[in-house]
Amino acid sequence: MNMKLSGAKVLVVGLKKSGMASAELLVRHGAGVSLTDLKGLDELPGGHEFVSRLGIPFRRQSAETFEDYDLIVLSPDVPADLPQLDAARRRGTQVIGEVELAAPFLQGRTIGITGSNGKTTTTSLIGHILRHAGVTVQVGGNIGTPVTAMVETSRSDGWNVLELSSFQLETIAEFRAHIGLALNVTQNHLDRHHTFERYAAAKGRLFETMHAEDIAILNAEDPVCVGYAARTVARVEWFSGQHKVESGASLGAGKLILDGKLLMEAGEIPIRGQHNVENVLAAAVAAARVGVDGAAIAAAVRTFQAVEHRLEFVRQVSGIDFYNDSKATSVDATMKALDAFPGALWVILGGKDKGLDYSVLRDPLAARAHAALLIGAAAKKIAGALEGAVPLVDCQTLEGAVAYAYEHGQPGDTVLLAPACSSFDQFRSFEHRGEVFKQIVGGLPLKQ
Repeated sequence: MNMKLSGAKVLVVGLKKSGMASAELLVRHGAGVSLTDLKGLDELPGGHEFVSRLGIPFRRQSAETFEDYDLIVLSPDVPADLPQLDAARRRGTQVIGEVELAAPFLQGRTIGITGSNGKTTTTSLIGHILRHAGVTVQVGGNIGTPVTAMVETSRSDGWNVLELSSFQLETIAEFRAHIGLALNVTQNHLDRHHTFERYAAAKGRLFETMHAEDIAILNAEDPVCVGYAARTVARVEWFSGQHKVESGASLGAGKLILDGKLLMEAGEIPIRGQHNVENVLAAAVAAARVGVDGAAIAAAVRTFQAVEHRLEFVRQVSGIDFYNDSKATSVDATMKALDAFPGALWVILGGKDKGLDYSVLRDPLAARAHAALLIGAAAKKIAGALEGAVPLVDCQTLEGAVAYAYEHGQPGDTVLLAPACSSFDQFRSFEHRGEVFKQIVGGLPLKQ
Protein backbone atom coordinates (compact mmCIF):
# COMPACT_ATOMS: atom_id res chain seq x y z
CA MET A 1 0.00 0.00 0.00
CA ASN A 2 1.83 3.11 -1.24
CA MET A 3 0.08 5.74 0.86
CA LYS A 4 0.81 7.72 4.02
CA LEU A 5 -2.21 7.18 6.26
CA SER A 6 -1.76 10.19 8.52
CA GLY A 7 -4.26 12.83 7.38
CA ALA A 8 -5.66 10.64 4.56
CA LYS A 9 -9.43 10.49 4.07
CA VAL A 10 -10.35 6.82 4.31
CA LEU A 11 -13.66 4.98 3.94
CA VAL A 12 -14.05 1.53 5.53
CA VAL A 13 -16.77 -0.53 3.83
CA GLY A 14 -18.43 -3.21 5.99
CA LEU A 15 -18.74 -3.03 9.76
CA LYS A 16 -18.17 -6.60 10.95
CA LYS A 17 -14.98 -7.84 12.66
CA SER A 18 -12.65 -6.98 9.74
CA GLY A 19 -14.12 -3.52 9.22
CA MET A 20 -13.90 -2.67 12.91
CA ALA A 21 -10.28 -3.88 13.11
CA SER A 22 -9.38 -1.89 9.96
CA ALA A 23 -10.93 1.28 11.40
CA GLU A 24 -9.00 0.85 14.67
CA LEU A 25 -5.70 0.50 12.78
CA LEU A 26 -6.44 3.53 10.58
CA VAL A 27 -7.35 5.71 13.57
CA ARG A 28 -4.09 4.69 15.30
CA HIS A 29 -2.17 5.88 12.24
CA GLY A 30 -3.90 9.27 12.12
CA ALA A 31 -6.26 8.74 9.18
CA GLY A 32 -9.59 10.55 8.90
CA VAL A 33 -11.92 7.54 8.91
CA SER A 34 -15.56 7.15 7.84
CA LEU A 35 -17.60 3.95 8.00
CA THR A 36 -20.36 2.53 5.83
CA ASP A 37 -22.40 -0.67 5.59
CA LEU A 38 -25.49 -1.86 3.69
CA LYS A 39 -27.11 -2.33 7.10
CA GLY A 40 -27.93 0.40 9.60
CA LEU A 41 -26.14 0.62 12.95
CA ASP A 42 -29.13 -0.97 14.73
CA GLU A 43 -28.63 -4.16 12.70
CA LEU A 44 -24.86 -4.35 13.29
CA PRO A 45 -23.83 -6.05 16.56
CA GLY A 46 -21.81 -3.58 18.64
CA GLY A 47 -22.10 -0.94 15.89
CA HIS A 48 -23.40 1.98 17.98
CA GLU A 49 -20.89 1.37 20.75
CA PHE A 50 -17.98 1.09 18.29
CA VAL A 51 -18.83 4.26 16.35
CA SER A 52 -19.30 6.36 19.50
CA ARG A 53 -16.12 4.99 21.14
CA LEU A 54 -13.95 5.96 18.17
CA GLY A 55 -15.97 9.05 17.28
CA ILE A 56 -16.15 8.05 13.62
CA PRO A 57 -18.94 9.13 11.23
CA PHE A 58 -21.12 6.30 9.89
CA ARG A 59 -23.60 6.42 7.05
CA ARG A 60 -25.61 3.73 5.36
CA GLN A 61 -24.20 2.67 2.02
CA SER A 62 -25.53 4.39 -1.12
CA ALA A 63 -24.14 5.28 -4.56
CA GLU A 64 -22.83 8.61 -3.24
CA THR A 65 -21.07 7.07 -0.24
CA PHE A 66 -17.88 6.30 -2.16
CA GLU A 67 -17.10 9.81 -3.40
CA ASP A 68 -14.25 12.02 -2.19
CA TYR A 69 -11.83 9.62 -0.45
CA ASP A 70 -8.09 9.00 -0.84
CA LEU A 71 -8.42 5.35 0.14
CA ILE A 72 -11.27 2.82 0.39
CA VAL A 73 -10.76 -0.31 2.52
CA LEU A 74 -13.07 -3.26 1.79
CA SER A 75 -14.13 -5.94 4.25
CA PRO A 76 -13.86 -9.46 2.74
CA ASP A 77 -17.60 -9.83 2.13
CA VAL A 78 -17.78 -6.67 -0.01
CA PRO A 79 -17.48 -7.46 -3.76
CA ALA A 80 -14.47 -5.66 -5.28
CA ASP A 81 -16.27 -5.14 -8.61
CA LEU A 82 -19.11 -2.89 -7.41
CA PRO A 83 -19.77 -0.13 -10.02
CA GLN A 84 -19.26 2.55 -7.34
CA LEU A 85 -15.78 1.15 -6.63
CA ASP A 86 -14.87 1.12 -10.33
CA ALA A 87 -15.96 4.78 -10.51
CA ALA A 88 -13.83 5.58 -7.42
CA ARG A 89 -10.79 3.91 -9.00
CA ARG A 90 -11.26 6.01 -12.14
CA ARG A 91 -11.23 9.12 -9.92
CA GLY A 92 -7.85 8.01 -8.59
CA THR A 93 -9.00 6.55 -5.27
CA GLN A 94 -6.97 3.56 -4.09
CA VAL A 95 -9.22 0.57 -3.28
CA ILE A 96 -7.72 -2.21 -1.15
CA GLY A 97 -8.85 -5.03 1.14
CA GLU A 98 -8.32 -5.44 4.87
CA VAL A 99 -5.38 -7.87 4.39
CA GLU A 100 -3.55 -5.38 2.14
CA LEU A 101 -4.11 -2.63 4.73
CA ALA A 102 -2.44 -4.78 7.40
CA ALA A 103 0.53 -5.83 5.25
CA PRO A 104 2.98 -2.92 5.89
CA PHE A 105 2.41 -3.04 9.64
CA LEU A 106 2.51 -6.82 10.27
CA GLN A 107 5.80 -7.80 11.94
CA GLY A 108 7.53 -11.15 11.57
CA ARG A 109 7.05 -13.67 8.79
CA THR A 110 3.81 -14.96 7.33
CA ILE A 111 2.40 -18.31 6.23
CA GLY A 112 -0.64 -17.89 3.97
CA ILE A 113 -3.05 -20.79 3.40
CA THR A 114 -5.65 -20.78 0.65
CA GLY A 115 -7.80 -23.37 -1.10
CA SER A 116 -11.46 -24.25 -1.50
CA ASN A 117 -11.48 -26.83 1.30
CA GLY A 118 -9.32 -27.58 4.30
CA LYS A 119 -8.05 -24.03 4.90
CA THR A 120 -9.31 -23.79 8.47
CA THR A 121 -8.07 -27.24 9.48
CA THR A 122 -4.65 -26.74 7.86
CA THR A 123 -4.24 -23.22 9.27
CA SER A 124 -5.17 -24.43 12.77
CA LEU A 125 -2.90 -27.47 12.40
CA ILE A 126 0.13 -25.40 11.35
CA GLY A 127 -0.47 -23.10 14.33
CA HIS A 128 -0.76 -26.15 16.60
CA ILE A 129 2.49 -27.71 15.28
CA LEU A 130 4.47 -24.45 15.62
CA ARG A 131 3.16 -23.78 19.15
CA HIS A 132 3.95 -27.40 20.09
CA ALA A 133 7.53 -26.85 18.86
CA GLY A 134 7.96 -23.63 20.85
CA VAL A 135 7.80 -21.26 17.86
CA THR A 136 6.29 -17.79 18.48
CA VAL A 137 3.08 -17.88 16.41
CA GLN A 138 -0.34 -16.27 16.07
CA VAL A 139 -3.20 -17.59 13.92
CA GLY A 140 -5.94 -15.61 12.17
CA GLY A 141 -7.12 -14.11 8.89
CA ASN A 142 -10.32 -15.67 7.58
CA ILE A 143 -10.70 -17.51 10.91
CA GLY A 144 -10.98 -15.85 14.28
CA THR A 145 -8.91 -12.69 14.23
CA PRO A 146 -8.79 -10.28 11.25
CA VAL A 147 -5.24 -9.58 10.01
CA THR A 148 -5.53 -5.88 10.94
CA ALA A 149 -6.27 -6.97 14.52
CA MET A 150 -3.07 -9.09 14.57
CA VAL A 151 -0.75 -6.15 13.87
CA GLU A 152 -0.47 -5.02 17.51
CA THR A 153 0.42 -8.54 18.72
CA SER A 154 2.77 -9.40 15.82
CA ARG A 155 6.45 -9.84 16.73
CA SER A 156 9.55 -9.50 14.57
CA ASP A 157 10.73 -12.98 15.68
CA GLY A 158 7.30 -14.60 15.22
CA TRP A 159 5.14 -16.20 12.54
CA ASN A 160 1.67 -15.09 11.43
CA VAL A 161 -0.33 -18.09 10.17
CA LEU A 162 -3.21 -16.79 8.06
CA GLU A 163 -6.20 -18.47 6.45
CA LEU A 164 -6.87 -16.43 3.30
CA SER A 165 -10.03 -16.58 1.19
CA SER A 166 -10.46 -15.60 -2.45
CA PHE A 167 -12.36 -12.52 -1.21
CA GLN A 168 -9.31 -11.42 0.78
CA LEU A 169 -6.74 -12.24 -1.90
CA GLU A 170 -8.39 -10.65 -4.94
CA THR A 171 -7.44 -7.16 -3.72
CA ILE A 172 -3.82 -7.71 -2.59
CA ALA A 173 -0.90 -5.89 -4.23
CA GLU A 174 1.95 -5.65 -1.68
CA PHE A 175 0.83 -8.26 0.87
CA ARG A 176 3.38 -11.08 0.90
CA ALA A 177 3.43 -14.57 2.35
CA HIS A 178 6.91 -15.99 3.03
CA ILE A 179 5.37 -19.47 2.81
CA GLY A 180 2.20 -19.89 0.72
CA LEU A 181 0.00 -23.00 0.50
CA ALA A 182 -2.69 -23.89 -2.04
CA LEU A 183 -4.58 -26.97 -0.90
CA ASN A 184 -7.08 -27.43 -3.79
CA VAL A 185 -9.29 -25.28 -5.99
CA THR A 186 -12.81 -26.49 -6.79
CA GLN A 187 -16.05 -24.72 -7.68
CA ASN A 188 -17.10 -22.23 -5.00
CA HIS A 189 -18.35 -18.65 -4.62
CA LEU A 190 -19.50 -18.41 -8.24
CA ASP A 191 -22.23 -16.05 -7.00
CA ARG A 192 -19.42 -13.60 -6.15
CA HIS A 193 -16.66 -14.29 -8.73
CA HIS A 194 -19.03 -15.18 -11.64
CA THR A 195 -16.62 -17.66 -13.30
CA PHE A 196 -14.40 -20.45 -12.01
CA GLU A 197 -11.43 -18.84 -13.78
CA ARG A 198 -11.86 -15.57 -11.86
CA TYR A 199 -12.25 -17.47 -8.58
CA ALA A 200 -9.05 -19.47 -9.26
CA ALA A 201 -7.19 -16.32 -10.30
CA ALA A 202 -8.17 -14.58 -7.05
CA LYS A 203 -6.61 -17.41 -5.03
CA GLY A 204 -3.55 -17.35 -7.29
CA ARG A 205 -2.78 -13.77 -6.23
CA LEU A 206 -1.17 -15.26 -3.09
CA PHE A 207 1.66 -16.67 -5.23
CA GLU A 208 2.02 -13.70 -7.57
CA THR A 209 3.14 -11.36 -4.76
CA MET A 210 5.76 -13.77 -3.34
CA HIS A 211 9.52 -13.19 -3.68
CA ALA A 212 12.24 -15.49 -5.01
CA GLU A 213 13.38 -16.48 -1.49
CA ASP A 214 9.82 -17.49 -0.49
CA ILE A 215 8.31 -20.98 -0.68
CA ALA A 216 5.09 -21.99 -2.49
CA ILE A 217 3.64 -25.34 -1.34
CA LEU A 218 1.21 -26.74 -3.92
CA ASN A 219 -1.03 -29.79 -4.33
CA ALA A 220 0.56 -31.91 -7.08
CA GLU A 221 -2.78 -33.64 -7.78
CA ASP A 222 -4.81 -30.45 -8.34
CA PRO A 223 -4.50 -28.98 -11.85
CA VAL A 224 -5.25 -25.39 -10.75
CA CYS A 225 -2.66 -25.59 -7.97
CA VAL A 226 -0.13 -27.04 -10.41
CA GLY A 227 -0.85 -24.03 -12.65
CA TYR A 228 0.07 -21.64 -9.84
CA ALA A 229 3.70 -22.84 -10.11
CA ALA A 230 4.05 -20.87 -13.35
CA ARG A 231 2.67 -17.71 -11.71
CA THR A 232 5.23 -17.37 -8.92
CA VAL A 233 8.94 -16.62 -8.60
CA ALA A 234 8.97 -18.44 -5.25
CA ARG A 235 10.58 -21.86 -4.82
CA VAL A 236 7.90 -24.49 -5.43
CA GLU A 237 7.46 -27.54 -3.19
CA TRP A 238 4.77 -30.19 -3.50
CA PHE A 239 2.49 -32.41 -1.48
CA SER A 240 0.59 -35.37 -2.90
CA GLY A 241 -1.86 -37.91 -1.55
CA GLN A 242 -1.11 -40.24 -4.49
CA HIS A 243 2.45 -39.97 -5.84
CA LYS A 244 6.01 -39.59 -4.57
CA VAL A 245 7.36 -36.02 -4.78
CA GLU A 246 11.01 -34.93 -4.93
CA SER A 247 10.83 -32.13 -2.37
CA GLY A 248 7.88 -32.03 0.01
CA ALA A 249 5.49 -34.64 1.39
CA SER A 250 3.51 -37.58 0.01
CA LEU A 251 1.41 -40.58 0.99
CA GLY A 252 2.28 -44.12 -0.04
CA ALA A 253 1.11 -47.48 1.33
CA GLY A 254 -0.52 -45.76 4.31
CA LYS A 255 2.66 -43.89 5.28
CA LEU A 256 3.32 -40.14 5.21
CA ILE A 257 6.77 -39.37 3.78
CA LEU A 258 8.36 -35.94 4.38
CA ASP A 259 11.53 -35.05 2.45
CA GLY A 260 12.22 -38.74 1.80
CA LYS A 261 11.82 -39.87 5.43
CA LEU A 262 8.92 -41.57 7.22
CA LEU A 263 6.88 -38.95 9.08
CA MET A 264 4.06 -41.11 10.50
CA GLU A 265 1.42 -43.71 9.65
CA ALA A 266 -1.82 -42.37 8.16
CA GLY A 267 -3.72 -44.34 10.83
CA GLU A 268 -2.16 -42.15 13.55
CA ILE A 269 -3.89 -38.99 12.28
CA PRO A 270 -6.72 -38.26 14.74
CA ILE A 271 -9.08 -36.50 12.28
CA ARG A 272 -11.29 -38.33 9.76
CA GLY A 273 -11.05 -38.45 5.98
CA GLN A 274 -8.53 -38.75 3.13
CA HIS A 275 -8.66 -34.96 2.63
CA ASN A 276 -7.30 -34.53 6.14
CA VAL A 277 -4.30 -36.72 5.27
CA GLU A 278 -3.59 -34.21 2.48
CA ASN A 279 -4.02 -31.31 4.92
CA VAL A 280 -1.45 -32.94 7.24
CA LEU A 281 0.99 -33.40 4.32
CA ALA A 282 0.68 -29.70 3.40
CA ALA A 283 1.02 -28.55 7.02
CA ALA A 284 4.06 -30.80 7.53
CA VAL A 285 5.94 -29.22 4.61
CA ALA A 286 5.18 -25.72 5.93
CA ALA A 287 6.26 -26.58 9.48
CA ALA A 288 9.44 -28.26 8.22
CA ARG A 289 10.36 -25.09 6.24
CA VAL A 290 9.89 -23.02 9.39
CA GLY A 291 12.46 -25.34 10.97
CA VAL A 292 10.44 -27.92 12.93
CA ASP A 293 11.82 -31.47 12.71
CA GLY A 294 9.78 -34.50 11.62
CA ALA A 295 9.47 -36.08 15.07
CA ALA A 296 8.06 -32.84 16.54
CA ILE A 297 5.65 -32.45 13.61
CA ALA A 298 4.32 -36.00 14.01
CA ALA A 299 3.98 -35.64 17.80
CA ALA A 300 1.93 -32.45 17.35
CA VAL A 301 -0.32 -34.00 14.66
CA ARG A 302 -1.15 -36.88 17.02
CA THR A 303 -2.56 -34.42 19.58
CA PHE A 304 -4.56 -32.28 17.13
CA GLN A 305 -8.31 -32.01 17.70
CA ALA A 306 -10.80 -31.51 14.86
CA VAL A 307 -11.70 -27.88 14.21
CA GLU A 308 -15.18 -26.88 15.40
CA HIS A 309 -17.83 -27.20 12.64
CA ARG A 310 -15.40 -29.28 10.54
CA LEU A 311 -16.36 -33.00 10.68
CA GLU A 312 -16.81 -32.42 14.41
CA PHE A 313 -18.23 -35.36 16.37
CA VAL A 314 -21.13 -34.00 18.43
CA ARG A 315 -22.54 -37.02 20.33
CA GLN A 316 -23.92 -40.52 20.04
CA VAL A 317 -27.58 -40.92 21.03
CA SER A 318 -29.34 -44.31 21.03
CA GLY A 319 -26.48 -45.72 18.91
CA ILE A 320 -26.71 -42.97 16.25
CA ASP A 321 -23.65 -40.72 15.69
CA PHE A 322 -24.08 -37.01 14.92
CA TYR A 323 -21.40 -35.05 13.03
CA ASN A 324 -21.31 -31.28 12.50
CA ASP A 325 -19.66 -30.22 9.23
CA SER A 326 -21.45 -26.88 8.98
CA LYS A 327 -18.31 -25.44 7.35
CA ALA A 328 -19.02 -27.62 4.28
CA THR A 329 -20.43 -24.63 2.40
CA SER A 330 -19.52 -25.95 -1.08
CA VAL A 331 -20.37 -29.10 -3.02
CA ASP A 332 -16.73 -30.24 -2.98
CA ALA A 333 -16.55 -29.87 0.81
CA THR A 334 -19.66 -32.04 1.11
CA MET A 335 -18.08 -34.65 -1.22
CA LYS A 336 -15.03 -34.79 1.09
CA ALA A 337 -17.30 -35.13 4.14
CA LEU A 338 -19.23 -38.03 2.55
CA ASP A 339 -15.93 -39.67 1.67
CA ALA A 340 -14.94 -39.71 5.36
CA PHE A 341 -17.72 -42.24 6.21
CA PRO A 342 -18.29 -45.78 4.93
CA GLY A 343 -22.10 -45.43 4.70
CA ALA A 344 -25.38 -45.54 6.64
CA LEU A 345 -25.66 -41.74 6.44
CA TRP A 346 -28.52 -39.31 6.88
CA VAL A 347 -27.16 -36.20 5.14
CA ILE A 348 -28.57 -32.73 5.82
CA LEU A 349 -28.22 -30.50 2.73
CA GLY A 350 -29.33 -26.96 1.90
CA GLY A 351 -29.11 -23.29 2.75
CA LYS A 352 -28.32 -20.34 0.49
CA ASP A 353 -27.32 -21.44 -3.02
CA LYS A 354 -23.95 -20.21 -4.35
CA GLY A 355 -24.53 -21.14 -7.99
CA LEU A 356 -22.98 -24.62 -7.65
CA ASP A 357 -23.72 -27.93 -9.41
CA TYR A 358 -25.25 -30.38 -6.91
CA SER A 359 -25.61 -33.26 -9.40
CA VAL A 360 -22.07 -34.47 -8.65
CA LEU A 361 -23.40 -35.56 -5.24
CA ARG A 362 -25.70 -38.15 -6.87
CA ASP A 363 -23.25 -41.09 -6.91
CA PRO A 364 -21.70 -40.63 -3.43
CA LEU A 365 -25.16 -40.17 -1.87
CA ALA A 366 -26.53 -43.19 -3.71
CA ALA A 367 -23.60 -45.25 -2.40
CA ARG A 368 -23.56 -44.01 1.20
CA ALA A 369 -26.81 -42.36 2.27
CA HIS A 370 -30.20 -43.60 3.49
CA ALA A 371 -31.61 -40.20 2.44
CA ALA A 372 -30.82 -36.55 1.80
CA LEU A 373 -32.70 -34.28 4.20
CA LEU A 374 -33.25 -30.90 2.54
CA ILE A 375 -33.48 -27.55 4.32
CA GLY A 376 -33.46 -23.87 3.43
CA ALA A 377 -33.75 -21.76 0.30
CA ALA A 378 -31.76 -24.09 -1.99
CA ALA A 379 -33.86 -27.20 -1.19
CA LYS A 380 -35.83 -27.11 -4.45
CA LYS A 381 -32.72 -26.70 -6.64
CA ILE A 382 -30.93 -29.51 -4.80
CA ALA A 383 -33.98 -31.79 -5.11
CA GLY A 384 -34.01 -31.22 -8.88
CA ALA A 385 -30.34 -32.18 -9.13
CA LEU A 386 -30.61 -35.31 -6.94
CA GLU A 387 -34.03 -36.66 -8.02
CA GLY A 388 -33.92 -40.43 -8.46
CA ALA A 389 -30.41 -40.90 -7.02
CA VAL A 390 -31.31 -40.99 -3.32
CA PRO A 391 -34.51 -40.69 -1.25
CA LEU A 392 -35.22 -36.99 -0.63
CA VAL A 393 -37.06 -35.55 2.38
CA ASP A 394 -38.14 -31.90 2.42
CA CYS A 395 -37.50 -31.00 6.07
CA GLN A 396 -37.34 -27.19 5.61
CA THR A 397 -35.53 -26.52 8.91
CA LEU A 398 -32.53 -27.94 10.76
CA GLU A 399 -34.81 -28.97 13.64
CA GLY A 400 -37.05 -30.86 11.20
CA ALA A 401 -34.07 -32.62 9.59
CA VAL A 402 -32.54 -33.75 12.91
CA ALA A 403 -35.93 -34.95 14.17
CA TYR A 404 -36.57 -36.95 10.97
CA ALA A 405 -33.11 -38.55 10.98
CA TYR A 406 -33.34 -39.46 14.68
CA GLU A 407 -36.82 -40.92 14.30
CA HIS A 408 -35.89 -43.07 11.29
CA GLY A 409 -32.24 -43.82 12.14
CA GLN A 410 -30.98 -47.13 13.53
CA PRO A 411 -28.02 -47.86 15.81
CA GLY A 412 -24.85 -47.66 13.68
CA ASP A 413 -26.22 -44.86 11.48
CA THR A 414 -24.61 -41.42 11.22
CA VAL A 415 -26.42 -38.09 10.87
CA LEU A 416 -24.17 -35.67 8.99
CA LEU A 417 -24.73 -31.93 8.63
CA ALA A 418 -22.73 -31.09 5.46
CA PRO A 419 -24.98 -28.57 3.70
CA ALA A 420 -23.06 -27.72 0.45
CA CYS A 421 -24.51 -24.18 0.79
CA SER A 422 -23.86 -21.00 2.72
CA SER A 423 -25.94 -20.38 5.84
CA PHE A 424 -27.29 -16.89 5.25
CA ASP A 425 -30.89 -17.85 4.44
CA GLN A 426 -31.66 -19.08 7.98
CA PHE A 427 -28.51 -18.33 10.04
CA ARG A 428 -26.02 -15.54 10.70
CA SER A 429 -23.01 -17.69 9.72
CA PHE A 430 -21.88 -21.29 9.31
CA GLU A 431 -20.75 -21.13 12.95
CA HIS A 432 -24.26 -20.13 14.05
CA ARG A 433 -25.73 -22.99 11.98
CA GLY A 434 -23.30 -25.46 13.59
CA GLU A 435 -24.06 -24.18 17.09
CA VAL A 436 -27.81 -24.57 16.51
CA PHE A 437 -27.25 -28.11 15.19
CA LYS A 438 -25.25 -29.01 18.30
CA GLN A 439 -27.92 -27.53 20.58
CA ILE A 440 -30.66 -29.56 18.84
CA VAL A 441 -28.61 -32.77 19.01
CA GLY A 442 -27.68 -32.05 22.64
CA GLY A 443 -31.40 -31.90 23.51
CA LEU A 444 -32.36 -35.26 21.96
CA PRO A 445 -33.79 -37.73 24.51
CA LEU A 446 -32.74 -41.38 24.51
CA LYS A 447 -35.10 -43.59 22.51
CA GLN A 448 -37.40 -45.70 24.63
